[in-house]
Parts: sequence; structure tokens; C-alpha cells
Amino acid sequence: MALDTIIELNNLSVYQRNILVLSEVTLSIGKGEFVYLIGKTGTGKSSLLKTLYADLPVNEGEAEVVGYNLRNIKQKEVPYLRRKIGIVFQDFQLLSDRSVNDNLVFVLKATGWKDKEAADERIKDVLEKVGLKTKGFKMPHQLSGGEQQRVAIARALLNDPELILADEPTGNLDPETSEGIMTLLFEISHSGRAVLMATHNYALMEKFPTRTLKCEAGKVLTSENGFGQPGSIA
Repeated sequence: MALDTIIELNNLSVYQRNILVLSEVTLSIGKGEFVYLIGKTGTGKSSLLKTLYADLPVNEGEAEVVGYNLRNIKQKEVPYLRRKIGIVFQDFQLLSDRSVNDNLVFVLKATGWKDKEAADERIKDVLEKVGLKTKGFKMPHQLSGGEQQRVAIARALLNDPELILADEPTGNLDPETSEGIMTLLFEISHSGRAVLMATHNYALMEKFPTRTLKCEAGKVLTSENGFGQPGSIA
């Protein structure tokens, strides 16, 4: 695996409950790359993402992600793998009973941060990066959908990951807010992190064109600039 390669898959098979979902997956994603992952529901997008953060095991083929070989990763190494990966979900997954700051404190404690001052500084830093410097004291329900997703992105950035996996991050947002989130994710990739984003939003893909992977008929196809007209890939 080259120094600046973040994901390297070679002849990988992806299984979900012993059912083969994807086979012969071969691809690499480098530092600072932004890549879309598309495909109809049920074609294996989420299963591929789960494999990348070791939620599903690798039994066939090779997979190296952020320097870890997923074929022979030990259970005790998985938390360290996940510290190098930031995950952003469609439904934000914020803890509703605590403030934005406390949501972020919870993650830092869970990933081994002991120094309160350093943790506070890190939280300030990531909230500033996502444009929410003054919103740390707010409860999730006091924020708009777009702001909640920005908090989710801030949370994903806490441990300075090498890779961001975003699963339909604009799925619950209006078009204007979605564009703001896309701009933010592209800025994150320009800072040297790799971003792999699963999406159904072809209008956004036209506005922000980049390399695209497509799950179809048990395979992952690749294209440098999307797959033609959105109508042909819906």
C-alpha cells in the first residue's frame, strides 16, 4: 500500500450474514480524494462501508484501510482503526439528552482522551471548522437539520481521521443546506483526508462532480466523472 493510499481493496468479497453481496472489488482511494458511492438500495453500498470500518469481516480478498489489514485485524485493534475513520450518518445520531459540547465530550472520553483542557480545545477547533463556533451550548433539538449534520461532521473530525465515510449525509436535508454540507465535505478532503460518500442525490453530484463508484449486479464499477445522466443510474 502506497504511503498516500488510504483505502486499498483487492479482489475483496463482501458478505452480509453469509450472503455474498459484492465480489471482486478492486479499488484504491488516496489521501485528499473525494469519491462518491452510488447504486440502488440493496446493492451493497452500506455493506461496503461497514466492511471498511470492520463492522463486517473480510474473509476473501485483501482490504487495507488507514494502514490496517482488515483480513487479519485483531478485535482489540478495531477501536484504533475506527479512531482513524470519521463516520457521518444520514440521521445525525446525536445524543438528544445533552448539549452539542457534551455530545463531543462523550466521543472524546470514549476514545481515550483524558486531558480536559486538550479536549475542550479540540471541541472548539472542530466546531469552528464546521461553522458552529457559538452553538456548543445548544441542545440538538434547538438546531436545524443542517446544523445537526454539521455537528455530526464535527464529531467525525474529533480524532483527526485520515478517512471520512459519509452514508447519505444529505439524505434528510433541503437542497440549499445539502450544498453547504457538500462544500464542507469537499473542504475536508482538500485538507488531505479521503472522503467516501454514499448518496442517491444525483443533482448534487452534477454540481460537485468527482470520481464515482457504482454498486451494480454484485460488482463495484468505477468512473472518473460520474456515470452519464442521472436518469440512467437512478
